[in-house]
Amino acid sequence: MGVAGRGCPRAAPALLLLLLLLLLLLTAAVPPYRGRAEGPPEDIDECENELNGGCVHDCLNIPGNYRCTCFDGFMLAHDGHNCLDVDECLENNGGCQHTCLNVMGSYECRCQEGFFLSDNQHTCIHRSEEGLSCMNKNHGCSHICMEAPKGSVACECRPGFELAKNQRDCILTCNHGNGGCQHSCEDTAEGPECSCHPRYKMHSDGRSCLEREDIALEVMESNTTSVADGDKRVKRRLLMETCAVNNGGCDRTCKDTSTGVHCSCPVGFTLQMDGKTCKDIDECQTRNGGCDHFCRNTVGSFDCSCKKGFKLLTDEKSCQDVDECSLDRTCDHSCINHPGTFTCACSEGYTLYGFTHCGDTNECSVNNGGCQQVCVNTVGSYECHCHSGYKLHWNKKDCVEVKGGLPTSLSPHVSLQCGKSGGGDRCFLRCHSGIHLSPGLQEAYSVTCGSSSPLRNKQQKSNDSAFGDVATVRTSVTFKLNEGKCSLKKAELFPEGLRPVLPEKHSSVKESFRYANLTCSSGKQVPGGPGRPNAPKEMFITVEFELETNQKEVTVSCDLSCIVKRTEKRLRKAIRTLRKAAHREQLHLQLSGVNLEVAKKSPRTSERQIESCAMGQDHGGNQCVSCRAGTYYDGAQERCILCPNGTFQNEEGQITCEPCPRPGSPGTLKTPEAWNVSECGGLCQPGEYSADGFTPCQPCARGTFQPEAGRTSCFPCGGGLPTKHPGATSFQDCETRVQCSPGHFYNTTTHRCIRCPAGTYQPEFGKNHCVSCPGNTTTDFDGSTNITQCKNRRCGGELGDFTGYIESPNYPGNYPANTECTWTINPPPKRRILIVVPEIFLPIEDDCGDYLVMRKTASSNSVTTYETCQTYERPIAFTSRSKRLWIQFKSNEGNSARGFQVPYVTYDEDYQELIEDIVRDGRLYASENHQEILKDKKLIKALFDVLAHPQNYFKYTAQESREMFPRSFIRLLRSKVSRFLRPYK
Repeated sequence: MGVAGRGCPRAAPALLLLLLLLLLLLTAAVPPYRGRAEGPPEDIDECENELNGGCVHDCLNIPGNYRCTCFDGFMLAHDGHNCLDVDECLENNGGCQHTCLNVMGSYECRCQEGFFLSDNQHTCIHRSEEGLSCMNKNHGCSHICMEAPKGSVACECRPGFELAKNQRDCILTCNHGNGGCQHSCEDTAEGPECSCHPRYKMHSDGRSCLEREDIALEVMESNTTSVADGDKRVKRRLLMETCAVNNGGCDRTCKDTSTGVHCSCPVGFTLQMDGKTCKDIDECQTRNGGCDHFCRNTVGSFDCSCKKGFKLLTDEKSCQDVDECSLDRTCDHSCINHPGTFTCACSEGYTLYGFTHCGDTNECSVNNGGCQQVCVNTVGSYECHCHSGYKLHWNKKDCVEVKGGLPTSLSPHVSLQCGKSGGGDRCFLRCHSGIHLSPGLQEAYSVTCGSSSPLRNKQQKSNDSAFGDVATVRTSVTFKLNEGKCSLKKAELFPEGLRPVLPEKHSSVKESFRYANLTCSSGKQVPGGPGRPNAPKEMFITVEFELETNQKEVTVSCDLSCIVKRTEKRLRKAIRTLRKAAHREQLHLQLSGVNLEVAKKSPRTSERQIESCAMGQDHGGNQCVSCRAGTYYDGAQERCILCPNGTFQNEEGQITCEPCPRPGSPGTLKTPEAWNVSECGGLCQPGEYSADGFTPCQPCARGTFQPEAGRTSCFPCGGGLPTKHPGATSFQDCETRVQCSPGHFYNTTTHRCIRCPAGTYQPEFGKNHCVSCPGNTTTDFDGSTNITQCKNRRCGGELGDFTGYIESPNYPGNYPANTECTWTINPPPKRRILIVVPEIFLPIEDDCGDYLVMRKTASSNSVTTYETCQTYERPIAFTSRSKRLWIQFKSNEGNSARGFQVPYVTYDEDYQELIEDIVRDGRLYASENHQEILKDKKLIKALFDVLAHPQNYFKYTAQESREMFPRSFIRLLRSKVSRFLRPYK
């Protein structure tokens, strides 16, 4: 296969753009070698002689010195000149899934019987026994098999090999592992021909080189010849000491001077006391080689590396913390970066699972949420409800019997008034009570007014005589604004002399509600093109309303159902008016008498000025800080002040304080700045109760307990169990007949320990309940003891056209047992798929019980790109062998492990030859630094971003581009791009 038209100067504009961008990146200034020797004013090039400076591979001249380097697959010998083969198989099996075979200058991966080597040359794929295809063991290709039209196959070779005339076999060239030669390689018609440096002779294997005996003998005699007495000049005359004979006895460089020969050593070596011998310098012994973290000495040099959670900078010495919180998809809610690691946290009402994910906490699963009667779980919270004839106590958990019936409807907490003003609609949403702000949100907020009905459906009736016939009507609408940002700040709405109240006769909408919620959120910023600034962000404003209709509105001609329909029609009109006002920036919010902006357009650069803080925030130094618990934001004074006596506030960023509960008696004494209802004073403490939750209180009787303050009753232990003492505060004070271990709960009916059912867990001893797993997670088995055993099983689906992730369920937590996931990638026309597997963790205790496979279709005989059933910590990159991919992950009933997160990108097929040349080159994976690049999520995201959309290159500054890659990686890519560009030059 190849790129169409490579023989003529034709290229798609997108291709040329990408290549131009790559060249801009790869020709960035590369920092010079970190040499240590200061050179003389006039440098002598030691490499300019027939012996190549004594180097068997490459000789690099540097000011005042030189150094020898080796080709990939070789390492410098201790003499600093010879090059020895590196046995790549000694480290992590060379990255091979099955068998690693070391050869001179390289290595090969081989597969067990019944498998064949995949295109990435490291992993193995099951063979098919039927049909003539690339999955069949008889396809005949020596290296890579590609499907051709009409069911035939075409063969390709790995980089460094050429396809033989029979179009099946592959011929080795000097471009792969130096052709298997230790020193020099020359391509001939019969294949690579090896030769040795003049100081060496060829081994009988025709590949290896041995030091010549006459050279070794001369060196030995020179090093052992000594004269007890006499000066150096006499010795030089006697021994004819000159650089022309035996290199003057020098290990490395020899220079004739008036006082005799002068020996010197290349960079990374030091001259010994005998003035002849060179010894490798262990740079790591001096200030750790300048490395921030780890230093590893090598012959003639050294390498630095970093601890996990840090990355090596381009100076190849410094380590920088990886800020995982700056990456997408790190945490569901909040992310806190620490040196070398990070932690995730969830908002109130959510529980952390799988290390990074947040799921709704089912508070009702633990002791009925503390509710005396009915507990209803909601997303991010829960509510206690009461049976007919009871109302909810001020503590929101106990139920109090209703005497004399309840009013048929609650007084409105919210009002909406709209009218014509300035040629258009203007609306005011006013909150009178029950105000709550969502704290700590940037460029987003949520305001709640009043209280929602416990009836959960959009329209639902209660025919209970105590309440009368009541219908609750809910409506919700979302407005999309094309530019601007969310703003909840004080606004001057009217010029001087105008009143901020619309006259009654001019009001086109006037409604009252018992509950309203207004949420503003910013969408994604639209990126600009080259030379153009980013477009403003989109905004979304969502408003929810709830009102009640009741029997009082019923007439002879219109029953309750008719009233509901009229109400809904009226609300639809209100929503239309509200939408118009929002698009004109004429939707205003009034909280505690303060007029506020809901949103505003992004100001022009010339108009930008220092902005005031949002509602619920005060200036703290040079930044806006939310009012802390125990205080509230006073709109008139525009600052946070303490909650007055008789009130409390337990949340940050609020604009009111709640009155302390104390029916029938004003203001229990307390100190200002009460941040919790318990600070209001006079509450019954845990283990106590009273008729209203206030003093005087009684201790819970034996056989009962109460873990909370301000309660009107105690919970029974159940099953006739006594407590150890009066005033018990938890079920663990109940004297059970057996002590239940974690993963179990005590059944008070049978007085036995029962295993927690699937989907629940219990980490403590002696409990009478199990905790429900958060959100949509569940456990693999019953008897779970920890939240880590709660796993999300959601996975699979059709993936995006350009970039995305193939991710095991519950990642980075352990994936669930007995699961099956299927994904598909169907790129747009003329695009191919590139995949990077940074690492994959699958258990290897059984015979491939868990596996990941990528192939063309669900058929086991279709072309397979990748297949593995074991842990593989070395990264691998490869292109898909088919234009679309069907991907399946399967785990059996007994296994679980961390799994995988595999990024992919689709790219223009004109780049196919270049991309394949890069990912099939073993040098991409040979260096530890190169491996870290393929594991660097931020870097891979940037590379994929440019591959998918070349114009996105302009998002990255030149400095960012230079700092992304180590020099060795730049050299590798530069050679690939240069070779690929050659036909276009």
